[in-house]
Amino acid sequence: MKKPGSSFVTSVLFTLLTFMPAFGAQWQASVGAQSPDKARQVLAFLPNELWIHAGDSVLWTVNADEIHTITFLKAGQPRPLFVGGCSYPPAPPQFTFGGASFDGSSCVSTPPMAAGQTFTVTFPAVGNYKLVCLVHSDMNGTVHVLDPSVPLPHDQSFYDKKAAQDAQNLLADLNQMNQMDHQSDSANAVVTGGGKTLANGGGRNTISLMRFAHPEMIIRAGDTVEWTNVDPVTPHTITFGTEPPNLIPPSASVTVDADGALHATVSSTSDNVHSGLIGSAQQDRPFLPQSPTGVTRFRVTFPNPGVYPYVCSLHDDLGMAGRIIVLP
Repeated sequence: MKKPGSSFVTSVLFTLLTFMPAFGAQWQASVGAQSPDKARQVLAFLPNELWIHAGDSVLWTVNADEIHTITFLKAGQPRPLFVGGCSYPPAPPQFTFGGASFDGSSCVSTPPMAAGQTFTVTFPAVGNYKLVCLVHSDMNGTVHVLDPSVPLPHDQSFYDKKAAQDAQNLLADLNQMNQMDHQSDSANAVVTGGGKTLANGGGRNTISLMRFAHPEMIIRAGDTVEWTNVDPVTPHTITFGTEPPNLIPPSASVTVDADGALHATVSSTSDNVHSGLIGSAQQDRPFLPQSPTGVTRFRVTFPNPGVYPYVCSLHDDLGMAGRIIVLP
């Protein structure tokens, strides 16, 4: 069989190159950061602002044990619960795994992701797209997708350095907060968590302390202990005994005091008592529509001596736990 000439080969290569889809550059970014003991959590996209070309993709890598989603909502879409992904209400959940393409016409969301997991989004169309985490309402960013003819202001090296610097600065800021003497207006008080929300041109970042300020407290039988969540974004629970399958509502035995705080009695180390989600007011936290409005405090009365361990059911895997020692 006669071999094709060089002109034929050139023609074929030209045809293939003409009709092959153009593959853009892949950019790298990260999600979250944490201290070695996992107590300090950076709830942020790092960096939270990127400039890329149409056809490029971004690979996000989760670098913290606190869960996050990578979510792009279409314009005007209500913010869904993180358990539902793009579904609102979340029934059935709508998640995308591994990677997706986003042009603003339909929602793209990962399920909650933890350390080491990755997700890639390709951006075929020019536009400015808001990136959000459905778990943390004050965690967002922006991806600016420019026409390929427009020069980009930064390269990957710039974004790598900025991500590392942002994480370092946020962790240092929270470390200073952790060293502060937590104050409370109540006796036998446990400050629960802590945090701060910061903003820049790309969006908002949050830093959260996933710890009870006084994890061990010694009281007398009949005393009441009060937990107050002072984190502006992150909810927590106070859970004695077995964790319930649904962490949002409090235990059936929990009552409401005159000032709106929740109240329970733990009489035995075998009691199962759960606060439900304690955090910022409902109207400020759209991702917690079923939580009691404005409940930031939970009180527990201990009528009997004993050692009562408890955890935050949301963040016990990060080491958020404590115990109450009740003396006669």
